[in-house]
Amino acid sequence: MNYIVFDLEWNQCPYGKDRENKRLPFEIIEIGAVKLDENRNMTDQFHEIIKPSVYHRLHYRTKEILHIDKQTLENGVPFSKAIRRFLNWCGEDVMFCTWGPSDLVELQRNMKYYRLTYLLEGPLRYYDVQKLFGIACEGDKTSRSLEYAIDYMELSKGENFHRALNDAVYTAEIFARLPMDTVRKFFSIDCYQNPKSKSEEIHTVFDDYSKYISREFPTKEEAMKDREVVSTRCFFCGKTAKKKIRWFSLNPKTHMCLAFCPEHGYFRGKARLKRTDEGKYYVVKTVKKITEEEAEEVRQKRDVLRKKRRAKRHQDYY
Repeated sequence: MNYIVFDLEWNQCPYGKDRENKRLPFEIIEIGAVKLDENRNMTDQFHEIIKPSVYHRLHYRTKEILHIDKQTLENGVPFSKAIRRFLNWCGEDVMFCTWGPSDLVELQRNMKYYRLTYLLEGPLRYYDVQKLFGIACEGDKTSRSLEYAIDYMELSKGENFHRALNDAVYTAEIFARLPMDTVRKFFSIDCYQNPKSKSEEIHTVFDDYSKYISREFPTKEEAMKDREVVSTRCFFCGKTAKKKIRWFSLNPKTHMCLAFCPEHGYFRGKARLKRTDEGKYYVVKTVKKITEEEAEEVRQKRDVLRKKRRAKRHQDYY
């Protein structure tokens, strides 16, 4: 198996959000990638400039960051040709690696715009090197910049950041130095191409939490009424963990609950509602093993929210 470490640069509407193409808010203009073998040794590189077809003028932030001129872009290749070249270069039996979750989302969104998602069927398992760096080097899922990680690892900075191939190389250098046991434990799942039916739903268990990715629902309300969505199962013994605090909303997109297994203790459930481009909803639910102190924090959070809502209702009434 090979690892494909890639980075994308994209442009956005230079005239503001009200004039952007809602189907393609970010248009990819550069792909850079590095291929690593199973021992994480670099074996090849890929680079392609893409000719814009939606936003022909560069947004001022894109100009500031990329330092790429209009003529270079005009000499690029169409996205449909670039993505085919890229995927052919990747080959089969590969694992994608990116700095953060955004690149895979935007790659698929651009593919969807050109009706090419059949070339890369999802959901996709991948390695989020930004997350893995945080876990391995700082003990938590931090969101550090790529340059911060390079400095932390005391790696040389010979090329400018914010160019696709340079950033792919930097990401690969970091990835190659991360402990492999951490890498294997904490893979990520990209669900831009989310499960459409119950048979496609995803159930995964990590060391201290489980993850469930549901099928689509017409509304948020229907999603949060589904038996599987609201269930809390102990992933150690497989038995139902009884709810001590029923699901409550932290905000319109996130719900939380507290459950207890007599054998394995407290679990915190968190359900995030995700909206598809077509206006439907699916749920990413995690059930995590927590301490009694963390369970008390969930209770306090629920109580604070209750007080705030009571106060708001009282204010609205008068």
